[in-house]
Amino acid sequence: MLDIRFIRDNPELVAEKSKQKGYEVDIKKLLQLDDERKNLLTKAEIIRAQRNQLSESLKSAKPTAQQIERGKELKAQLAELEAKLKPIEDEYLKLLKAVPNMPAEDVPLGASEAENKSVKEWGEKPKFDFEPKTHWEIAESRNLIDKKRAAKVAGSRFAYIKGDLVRLQFALINFVIDTLTSEETLKKIIQASGLKDVSAKPFIPVLPPFMIRTEVFDAMDRLEPRDDRYRVGADEDELWLEGSAEHTLGPMHAGELLPLAELPIRYLGYATSFRREAGTYGKDTEGIIRMHQFDKLEMESFSSPQNGLSEHLFLIAVQEYLLQQIKIPYRVLQKCTADIGKPNARGIDLEACLPGAGKYMETHTADFMTDYQARRLGIKTNSASAPESAAGNPPTVFIHTNDATALAMGRTMATIIENYQTKDGHVGIPKVLQPYMSGQTQI
Repeated sequence: MLDIRFIRDNPELVAEKSKQKGYEVDIKKLLQLDDERKNLLTKAEIIRAQRNQLSESLKSAKPTAQQIERGKELKAQLAELEAKLKPIEDEYLKLLKAVPNMPAEDVPLGASEAENKSVKEWGEKPKFDFEPKTHWEIAESRNLIDKKRAAKVAGSRFAYIKGDLVRLQFALINFVIDTLTSEETLKKIIQASGLKDVSAKPFIPVLPPFMIRTEVFDAMDRLEPRDDRYRVGADEDELWLEGSAEHTLGPMHAGELLPLAELPIRYLGYATSFRREAGTYGKDTEGIIRMHQFDKLEMESFSSPQNGLSEHLFLIAVQEYLLQQIKIPYRVLQKCTADIGKPNARGIDLEACLPGAGKYMETHTADFMTDYQARRLGIKTNSASAPESAAGNPPTVFIHTNDATALAMGRTMATIIENYQTKDGHVGIPKVLQPYMSGQTQI
């Protein structure tokens, strides 16, 4: 969430930027509630101080009837104030959490994803001497995916992935892990992208939990829309299936102070994820796109406020490098204000070419949250610029968070199938993946 002091200093700006992102927020009401809660908190602190003073005076002598009565009065007054404070604080927090993150200055203004801005294209679309097929036409005919039998077991939008397509998925996983855990490779990516003052610190591979508690999901600001999430267990369990690995990677350090010298902290999480895909019925339902269950490798980064944006750009450079190594043509889209998401300050999509389907498809997303998530999660670091306090304590600031797709397995395999298809219905294996498949050159 945003710092209330920033909102108080910039009420018109916050209201305007919120509206640009599609959120109507009552800033006037929020600030009014903040005034009321601060007033009640001040009164409550005064009464607590008076109670403490009274308690100190009773340590050396037996209380008088007047002191006992005074103690009862203060207790009643405090209880009355706390009763008034709770509903005000509840409403205040609800309104504060409803305020979205502010978009970065370079985010295009737009009312829908149709106004996202194409900023780059890479690679040449493959040219075939035959009519290219879609990935599902090829994979189903080769018995590499089976959605009909999966529907008998789990319902629509599930699939059995089979044979060499399974081996291809694990080849992709190992290729990405080798790439992102290599400091030498990351240095090359940084240099080729022209990035300055970016660490080449490797990613730490993580197998995260697939379930997340309600309060933690809410703190990540990724629980909504709930219609797109799967809730599991009894009501008292308060557990949800995560919709992407970053949902459980982001809160790993909730409530912690991360030493500045240890930043950035980078994780590469692999998870089977779950989404209802509510509202997308009839859209991209063929093949292994928009599944209720899918596998992804996701990057999560914790950095200092000074390096948050450069870390965002670095993650995008990693995404581009991975697609370039697989030799998949793609384009880069800068997402507009209405499409970047509530906690995001900036968002980038990479869309890969699908020659069989005759379109581009989003395969990667990179989200920059500034300190919006960290404030809700309570993740801080030492400040690099602020002076020490009068007590000599080092000052602290909220860290910046970034998450970005490394590879979405289903979508990446779909792009490989369509770009590497042959006339006889086989699929070539990208050269960079062949060592991970014992030298196999085609499926």
